[in-house]
Amino acid sequence: MKKSFLFITTLLLFIVTNSCAQEENQTSIIEKLEIPKVNSGDAVINHTGYSLLYNEDHEQASWVAYELTKDETNNIFERTDKFIVDPLVKTGTATDADYSGSGYDRGHLAPAADMGWSAATEAESFYYSNMSPQEPGFNRGIWKRLEDLVRTWAVENNSIYITTGPILTTGLPSIGPDKVSVPKYFYKVILDYTEPNIKAIGFLIPNSSQSASLQSFVVSIDSIEALSRIDFYPKLPDDQEKRLEKSITIDDWSWTSTKSANMNTVKKNSASVQCNGITKAGNRCRNKTLNPSGYCYLHENQSK
Repeated sequence: MKKSFLFITTLLLFIVTNSCAQEENQTSIIEKLEIPKVNSGDAVINHTGYSLLYNEDHEQASWVAYELTKDETNNIFERTDKFIVDPLVKTGTATDADYSGSGYDRGHLAPAADMGWSAATEAESFYYSNMSPQEPGFNRGIWKRLEDLVRTWAVENNSIYITTGPILTTGLPSIGPDKVSVPKYFYKVILDYTEPNIKAIGFLIPNSSQSASLQSFVVSIDSIEALSRIDFYPKLPDDQEKRLEKSITIDDWSWTSTKSANMNTVKKNSASVQCNGITKAGNRCRNKTLNPSGYCYLHENQSK
């Protein structure tokens, strides 16, 4: 009788403990954790690999946000280098004419190397809504170094949440007929929401060539919020959000990039071919593509 009672007690304890553990795991999964607070009237645009909030006054995104997983750091598709307007921005975006002869690079907010895991995401990374005017020395220097390092963190931590953008204020200089603002600073905030070492970090870097270490530009996320007027990670529990956003954690992260931007890329077709996709009207797509699947980025889903 005592053995039966002990068995039943042990079994009940196991069930309760397992149930609590499952509840804890479920509460740790937060959908769209990377998306900042959205104010009334704001329309978030969702693409395949990233989301953004477009700022019409400055003709660029206030922020671009996405989750980057370890698997997604393996580039399957090469850069398209085809800059196009974002069809989901109803008010229109910048165009080639805005950047032509300006002296500024079309700087990616969500890097093309983070989006090479499908033809669609790679193509969408070249939307002008994902571009911001960047000094060449900045874009090809410290900004690229930071992007490479963040991909390394995605591998080391299996998954991270990234939000990045320009600091947009009144009175900024502009380029092109659409008056695209030229930011003085860019920010990037990263969250690793994986137990046991949940951590976050922020960077604020001037839009100019920089020779200092990346650690020199680490700031609290609170300070970026004050400058950008953006509330990051509103879905986190309040006490956790406050702790992560006020801290400056350098020792919790590695500082050597090991993830190449061009690893595991597959070769494109040697010559462009007509897309095999079928349009909504029932006709064969007229686009040309180099994708190995034989489908352009608009109809890549049909290849499946």
